[in-house]
Amino acid sequence: MKISSITDSINSLSLNGNKVAPNADKSFQNMLKDAITEVNDEQVQGYNAMEGIATGKVTNLQQAVQKVEEAELSMKLALEVKNKAINAYKEIMRMQV
Repeated sequence: MKISSITDSINSLSLNGNKVAPNADKSFQNMLKDAITEVNDEQVQGYNAMEGIATGKVTNLQQAVQKVEEAELSMKLALEVKNKAINAYKEIMRMQV
C-alpha cells in the first residue's frame, strides 16, 4: 500500500463544509477493493522479484530485495487490518441490546 495515498486522503479532509474530499464519492466497497488490488500488485511484484533473484536475471539485487520486503509488509498490514475488523465485529456482536 502506498503511504502517500493514505496521507493525501487524510490531508484532503477539512472541517469546513465548503471543501469536499476527492474520495467522497467512493464507496467503502470500492475503497476496500482498491486496497486489496494494491496489496495483490505488491505481492505479484514481490514474487517476480523473487523469481528474478532465483534465476539470476536481476541486475539490481537491492531493488529486488526491497520489492520482496514491501510485498511482505503490505501483506502483514492487510492481515492486521483484517484482524482488527474481525475483532471489532466480534465486539459489536457481544454487546447486549
